[in-house]
Amino acid sequence: MLRLPPSLTERRAAVFRVHTHSACRGGGPPGHLDHRRYAGARTTPPIDHSHRSTIDQRRMGNLIKVLTRDIDNNGGNFFLDFENAQPSHSEMEVWEEVNQVLTEAQVVLEDLQAYTGAGEEIRQAIQSPGVEGVQEKAWSAVLPLVAKLKTFYEFSQKLETSLGRLLVVLTSSASSPTQHLEQKQALARQFAHIMHFTLRFDELKMTNPAIQNDFSYYRRTISRMRINNLSAEAGNEVNNELANRMSLFYASATPMLKTLSDATSKFVSDNPDVPTENTTDCLSTMASVCKVMLETPEYRSRFTSEETVLFCLRVMVGVIILYDHVHPAGAFVKTSNIDMKGCIRVLKEQPPSSVEGLLNALRYTTKHLNDEATSKQIKNMLQQN
Repeated sequence: MLRLPPSLTERRAAVFRVHTHSACRGGGPPGHLDHRRYAGARTTPPIDHSHRSTIDQRRMGNLIKVLTRDIDNNGGNFFLDFENAQPSHSEMEVWEEVNQVLTEAQVVLEDLQAYTGAGEEIRQAIQSPGVEGVQEKAWSAVLPLVAKLKTFYEFSQKLETSLGRLLVVLTSSASSPTQHLEQKQALARQFAHIMHFTLRFDELKMTNPAIQNDFSYYRRTISRMRINNLSAEAGNEVNNELANRMSLFYASATPMLKTLSDATSKFVSDNPDVPTENTTDCLSTMASVCKVMLETPEYRSRFTSEETVLFCLRVMVGVIILYDHVHPAGAFVKTSNIDMKGCIRVLKEQPPSSVEGLLNALRYTTKHLNDEATSKQIKNMLQQN
């Protein structure tokens, strides 16, 4: 399955606290975090765990302490172990299914990263339309690439299914969202890996125009073969219906994230017995965890690799976008449970080359950014320079 960057296993464990001060589902965004004190009558005084920090570090590895809203009067104190969480017996069936997909995800990323395209062959074919040898060379170069693109598209459907399987468990009404994240940590970890993969896939796709160029050439050539009554069987890697769906998929700026956003919205609409808040609370908590990891110097200084930072950034942006598609009012309104200004600020503090794709995902893949209810400050923060 996908693994966290090696730096996570090398550095000392860190305990993070996230406090979202609203006690009701419709409450405002998280206030300023002060880890030395807790304000407000409804908050629970912090407990000093320093005497057992060594034991916790040895036992759990990289731990993230989350103090969530008191959604169900349960206190909401729990750990999310993004590094070492192992499936319990009750999680095992779903975990094994998703693990197979995550294992394949690593291969997909490697193949996409190595994708160079057939640009030169296609250019020569366009310049020499009457030279049969040049045309055959371009066609032979494009066919295996289209097979790869088909594999990527089909994998997006597998990822969609895996996301649905995880959401069924993490948002069911058998327990509160807080309890699910606490008790199903191995599945929550897989959810984070899916977000990480999704954003990484889209970053690679956005910077590789050869993908759409190759597929467009393939479709034009197939169409020309049919018009000229030539056999297209050799190129029948993708039938017309599948080709149309693949075209829509690759036309998106962030195809994998759009797939998951649509799947999350569909999950909510197809499961009216599951309150929407079950899903949005799960997503907003994950976003808050990642934000605090990234914005707190004490915690971030323990990272030994920029890959760890990128992992957290991708997960944070992914769950924000899913939240924005699922929550009726979206992620950008004042009543959102996600501190959007803080999250955007964290993104813009990173090297531009590493976060431009993530900022574009927020600009172009979210649903409510351009709503009237979105503050001008947030819109200005996301404007391209």
